[in-house]
Amino acid sequence: MDSSETVKNRGWVVTFAAIGINLALGILYSWSVISKAIPKDWGWSESDKSLPYAAACLVFSLMMVPAGRLQDKIGPRIVATIGGVLVGLGMILASTSTGLLMFILGFGVLAGTGFGFGYASSTPPAVKWFPKEKVGLIAGLVVSGFGLASVYIAPLTDYLTKPEHLGVSKTMLVLGIAFLLVVTLLSQLLKAPPPGYNPNAKAGAGSAAAAPADDYTPGEVLRTPQFYVLWFMYACGAGAGLMVIGKLAAIAKTQASLDLGFVLVAALAIGNGAGRIGSGILSDRIGRKQTLLIVFLVQTVMIFLLSRATAGTALANPGVLCVLSALVGANYGANLAIFPSVTKDFYGLKNFGVNYGLVFTAWGCGGFVLAFAAGKAYDIYKTFAIAYYGSMVLLVVAAALTFLLKTPKPRSAAN
Repeated sequence: MDSSETVKNRGWVVTFAAIGINLALGILYSWSVISKAIPKDWGWSESDKSLPYAAACLVFSLMMVPAGRLQDKIGPRIVATIGGVLVGLGMILASTSTGLLMFILGFGVLAGTGFGFGYASSTPPAVKWFPKEKVGLIAGLVVSGFGLASVYIAPLTDYLTKPEHLGVSKTMLVLGIAFLLVVTLLSQLLKAPPPGYNPNAKAGAGSAAAAPADDYTPGEVLRTPQFYVLWFMYACGAGAGLMVIGKLAAIAKTQASLDLGFVLVAALAIGNGAGRIGSGILSDRIGRKQTLLIVFLVQTVMIFLLSRATAGTALANPGVLCVLSALVGANYGANLAIFPSVTKDFYGLKNFGVNYGLVFTAWGCGGFVLAFAAGKAYDIYKTFAIAYYGSMVLLVVAAALTFLLKTPKPRSAAN
């Protein structure tokens, strides 16, 4: 067993490498810009345009479970490298066709799998290098990369996808090659601390080994009622945000009669990244449940205001829409920082990768259902109202469930 005082702390190197990986994987959040640029002669309906994104969200979340298990067993470097290769190959495959099926296979299935492998390998090694008082902060910093990605990806994608530049297909090819290289290179810097490492020990000072964590196995996690409460809350919080993110450009154009495109996506991305960091810090100070309650209630209000941003109203002002987009992004992003921290608090670090993967399936299911529902409802009723009010009800229910969420019994007692 390695002594903590003889091991060089690589925590910040791993953290910044993980942020860089997520900055590349955040291409997922630029889908609203890509879908808006799809030419009419491709023959895609609004619900068709939702499918590659919805499939990517679902596959992403489902792959977090096997990817998390692999990350726990063989380490983050190899798993993240596989993720980078799959994301690149998936986007390259999508670039070879204008058909919906190929985009679902390439962007939805292959790239979605890559998102899961890369994302599952970024947070666990980073938080393991730091004491529990910084878990929220570090988790927030790492996942902020995924949220902030659209700040540069959205305008870049908007520029490249224009017919006079590269168009959609060539843009997918170029971005696929670029992100394959970036993710695989940064993955080589990911490294978890050795067994027995105590992040509370100071370099050069004698310190007893860290007390064994009450680490739950995946099977034990599934036998706790807290898992199912967390899962439902996560599905509601993440699904509501993903519904807006996937359709943001279309919402602005069809509902507010404003062609803001990547501007709103970039505003949402800034809020998304800031919300992850801010909520992580806040949850370290006032508690995870209290922070989640605030996030769910504020997000309900933001979606209600967005639903009222119709052409001719004060809320349809470009500046107001940018603020609303940023706040929706901040509250959505908070879920991605708080739920991994709650998973660590409840179930320990030893099996954190696969345990959080199980919780994270809620993100994909919520995103798939609400993102697809938003497009389908618009095709039928020519309004996003049903998706808005449905997500608001789910958010209120999730807020109420924070009062029922209790820390699991110690593992020995639970068994």
